[in-house]
Amino acid sequence: MSAVEHRYEVTGRRERYAGRIFSVVTDEVTMPGGGTAVRDYVRHVGAVAVVALDDAGQVVLIRQYRHPVGRHLWELPAGLIDVSGEDLADTAARELAEEADLTAGTIDVLVDLHSSPGFSNEVIRVFLARDLAEVPAGQRHERSEEEADLQVVRVDLDEAVRMVLAGEITNASAVAGLLAAARARDAGWSALRRPDAPLPR
Repeated sequence: MSAVEHRYEVTGRRERYAGRIFSVVTDEVTMPGGGTAVRDYVRHVGAVAVVALDDAGQVVLIRQYRHPVGRHLWELPAGLIDVSGEDLADTAARELAEEADLTAGTIDVLVDLHSSPGFSNEVIRVFLARDLAEVPAGQRHERSEEEADLQVVRVDLDEAVRMVLAGEITNASAVAGLLAAARARDAGWSALRRPDAPLPR
């Protein structure tokens, strides 16, 4: 039996910043017991990430510079949900091709996460990609800006899990995706969802 939950309603909104990827807003929200409170947060377009697992049980990791933290991080191939109307599995396939020069014969939903719900509404869907093949050399995406120095490696999934637990991988979608992939593998892939499963909202 669950308790009756308060219905939090937005009674006012002020946009502080609007950009291509995110905006910053201030909402006035009704609180339990009466009254309202002000909440500042980031409204984000959302993202996808891909655990690409090859036939040898290795996953693809990329090392990319992230300016907000001022250093390179180990991550999964990933990208923004920024093409209107594009199917999320297609977004994942596009990012896998652009960042790792790979295609996938099979794509399933692995896990969904709210990356930092204390200050952002960002939702990230992590896909599992299998049956991998190389993108032909003449059809590969030309990388620019931070992606120009991407390092792409393959490591055993269990080694990637060790890197997570050792604090060597800290990117949220990579941590969630790699741990979920190891658990899903150990369960015989029985918990995977269809690529068109609805996103949590």
